[in-house]
Amino acid sequence: MTEKTYHQKPVDELTFTDDGMFQAVMRNPDICAELVERLLHIKVGHVEYPELEKTIKPFYTTKGVRLDVYLKDNDKIIDVEMQSYPQDDLGNRTRYYQSMIDMDSLMKGQDYTELKESYVLFICKNEPFYKDAENKNPYGLPCYTFQNTCKESNEVNLNDKSLKVIYNASAYKQEKDEKLRAFLHFISTNEPGEDDFSKRLSKIVEQTKDNEKFRSDYAAMNLHDRDIMRAAKKEGREEGAQQKAEEAAINLLKMKILSDEQIAQAQGLTVEKVQELKTQLEAEKK
Repeated sequence: MTEKTYHQKPVDELTFTDDGMFQAVMRNPDICAELVERLLHIKVGHVEYPELEKTIKPFYTTKGVRLDVYLKDNDKIIDVEMQSYPQDDLGNRTRYYQSMIDMDSLMKGQDYTELKESYVLFICKNEPFYKDAENKNPYGLPCYTFQNTCKESNEVNLNDKSLKVIYNASAYKQEKDEKLRAFLHFISTNEPGEDDFSKRLSKIVEQTKDNEKFRSDYAAMNLHDRDIMRAAKKEGREEGAQQKAEEAAINLLKMKILSDEQIAQAQGLTVEKVQELKTQLEAEKK
């Protein structure tokens, strides 16, 4: 099977939804505020970027979260994510992002009673939710809003000040709000139409493509991503070879023909590893 190669999307072909371009456009606080206000129906008084594409790494784990746009208002924390291709486990992803945002605040000395309103906003080009496991029967809603409420009574709200909103641009025709429908149409088709905000976004995208610093940063970002992919592929190949060698060693151990040293030499393993596999086999027999 031929190994797939990584192809960098040329700068001139980038759209608003592409990684790198989305973050660059959202560096404009006015644009960022207007997008958030339009999609979340809240007023944004002040936009602060603690760190765009922020990575939150709690001291107890090495697994970090790279957030597309992580911003703070006076009384709100908002994470805005652009999903230009389908993602698995979107629910778990939003849960994890939410937990890391809260942990970031608490680790800076904030008491849990002082936690601000928190919003995790996903803008998806494709349908994120389906009624079946084969992803053939979409729910087809333009927007999905999730808030913790009581199962026994919808009138009871947990009031944890957190909200998760997921937009489905592919269902833009079903959106009743004219401004939202126009924005989702732009996300889905890359055609701004007559909507003023979408036309402003499109214009900024074209201007950004001509920005030499952005072109340089984008090239560096893709070089970094390619290095990561190469390393991951190499690690995967090495892990696959190791697994095959161990499986072969287990089969030889079951045959009881060769010594541990001979098996180790034949499969490129250490004697200690072969003895470890033998111990595992003996434990399975008990």
